[in-house]
Amino acid sequence: MPPSVETPSGKAAADENFPVGSWLLPARLRPHIARFYAFARAIDDIADNPALAPADKIARLEGFAQALGTGTGDAGFSKAHRLRESLLATGVPAQHGLDLIAAFKQDAVKLRYRDWDDLMGYCVLSAAPVGRYLIDLHGEDRRCYAASDALCNALQVLNHLQDCQADYRNLDRVYLPEPWLAEAGGSVAELDAPRATPALRRVLDRLLDRTAELVRLAKPLAGQFRDRRFAMEAAMIWRIADRLMGELRRRDPLAERVALSKPGYLRAGIWGVGHALFGVRA
Repeated sequence: MPPSVETPSGKAAADENFPVGSWLLPARLRPHIARFYAFARAIDDIADNPALAPADKIARLEGFAQALGTGTGDAGFSKAHRLRESLLATGVPAQHGLDLIAAFKQDAVKLRYRDWDDLMGYCVLSAAPVGRYLIDLHGEDRRCYAASDALCNALQVLNHLQDCQADYRNLDRVYLPEPWLAEAGGSVAELDAPRATPALRRVLDRLLDRTAELVRLAKPLAGQFRDRRFAMEAAMIWRIADRLMGELRRRDPLAERVALSKPGYLRAGIWGVGHALFGVRA
């Protein structure tokens, strides 16, 4: 595989719904988090590149898996090599990165989803490993995985709703369950419209109803952590998810980019700190 194996999209940590390696987390861990994010960004960009054939995407992703798991592979997989070094230094298992690769290999070939369980099966590979990695990196109890999985999966679904039109137009990939659209009297073609049809709006709201349950299950997460700074980060991210869910209820992701404003992120950060320190309620 040539050194040009990566296909950078230009996206960066600032484009994410959640803060990556924010100042709330211990400074000693931020370089490791940066390596994990760089690895995740590189493989995600491969999966989302519309110019690559599915077989080419899978070959590149398998190269990343080999480099991460065994340390073999050329300089084109440098981000996997750097993450492997970090994992060996911290004792965090490589499985979290390998799960991400499995999710993005699925993205290369799977364009439609049947139902909520089908979508959650994808999120367990594409989103949950991020929280699990951070839990292991901080040395927290793995019993925290359940609430963390709920939060990460909720954020993933919210991201799917934000990007539902772009995913359809650029990749013909639809995470909204296709049978749900049919039951609502619509079709995936409605994702190309300038605004959500009534049928599509019903499906968006149905997904938000299920996401609200994930957000509820994730609420205790911050209180489960021993590390106070990590608890602040988790509380802030929970607040971001809760507020973004509300924005997607009120606004149309086909008509506009639905995201929190900078003041909204700041308020979420302040709330997270207060919640972790003083038990501030929503």
